[in-house]
Amino acid sequence: MLHIPGAWQRTARGAGLLSPDGNLLPTIFAEMTALAVRHDAVNLGQGFPDEDGPAEVLAAATAAIEAGVNQYSPGRGHPDLLAAIAEHQERFYGLVVDPERQILVTAGATEALAATLLALLDGPEDEVVVFEPYYDSYAASIALAGARLMPVPLRWPALEPDLDDLRAAVTDRTRVILVNDPHNPTGTVFSAEVKQEIVRLARSVGATIVTDEVYEHLVLEGPHVPIATLPGATEITVSLSSGGKTFKTTGWKIGWATGPADLIDAIIAVKQFLTYVNGAPFQPAIAAGLRLPDAYFEDLVATQRLRRDVLGSGLREAGFEVSTPAGSYFTVADARALLAEGTDAADFARALPERVGVAAIPLTAFVSPAHRGEFATLLRFAACKRTEVIEEAARRLAASAR
Repeated sequence: MLHIPGAWQRTARGAGLLSPDGNLLPTIFAEMTALAVRHDAVNLGQGFPDEDGPAEVLAAATAAIEAGVNQYSPGRGHPDLLAAIAEHQERFYGLVVDPERQILVTAGATEALAATLLALLDGPEDEVVVFEPYYDSYAASIALAGARLMPVPLRWPALEPDLDDLRAAVTDRTRVILVNDPHNPTGTVFSAEVKQEIVRLARSVGATIVTDEVYEHLVLEGPHVPIATLPGATEITVSLSSGGKTFKTTGWKIGWATGPADLIDAIIAVKQFLTYVNGAPFQPAIAAGLRLPDAYFEDLVATQRLRRDVLGSGLREAGFEVSTPAGSYFTVADARALLAEGTDAADFARALPERVGVAAIPLTAFVSPAHRGEFATLLRFAACKRTEVIEEAARRLAASAR
């Protein structure tokens, strides 16, 4: 590969995708998907649904296209979606948000995250506290911004942060504490104690809290409690979410950021030079989704809880130790008892599609190189396919132990 200088190198390195000789490596997701296709395996590696979202949302998109909503939307977002997001925040969480000043629509939550970090970070002296393992775009965006990632481990089997580890990670160089709740890839839902300590620490050093809440409607045990609702948090928190997971429309890429007007203005200064705007006809469709009755959101949780339990049962029958997730699509399982000597979960995951007919992702894909040993026996399975598909995956897993 020709030597091409530029920020792409530190971005790829941050995401663990730069080889020692400077070549760009394929992602583990692409590798596992290719193996799943080759061996006709049930692909529980990637976190996207295999079914369409609610008919009302799809119909609203079609209606918008037919009505001519096909040009640039306003820079902050379609007015109806801005209003719907504000209604949603008050309806579910009691948060009052000004739709004209405190909301920004983005190309999915991934762009919201990238724009937020690029807006708030300013070089190698800035630090971002992240809970590890972490969604892979976090490390890439932090590296692109030229800042330093400071991991706080979620250790097996609890997969919850130790407050002493959290306190040690936060310093006077901390600019952002990045929280994913419910958490990908572990399925952890942070306790009230952890959230309160995050707020206290952020205020003590003048940091901004950035919360990724794309699984907000997939909390499986109890209600979702955004950090922004905690005392002292609202004025220092940027909350990110999207319609992709909630309405099974991941390809539409409609996300948003909400927060104090001055922080949203700073994010707009960057975001407008990334995509500018996107998905005009999908924005009013997601607005329709956010206004669906409570029964839709309740059924979404009930269905995901069933799929979680079916998958967990199959994994346990196969000999895995399983952490039961409290939210999100994901279940983490420990393959320690199943590993051949001298192998790890990455080796196991590469063999799983052919041997068992199921694909998963090793958790080491979501951690920094220095800490991979701590997660070397763990795998992530995504229970976001149709129930009958999860049942087939569970059957194959259970049969592998016989």
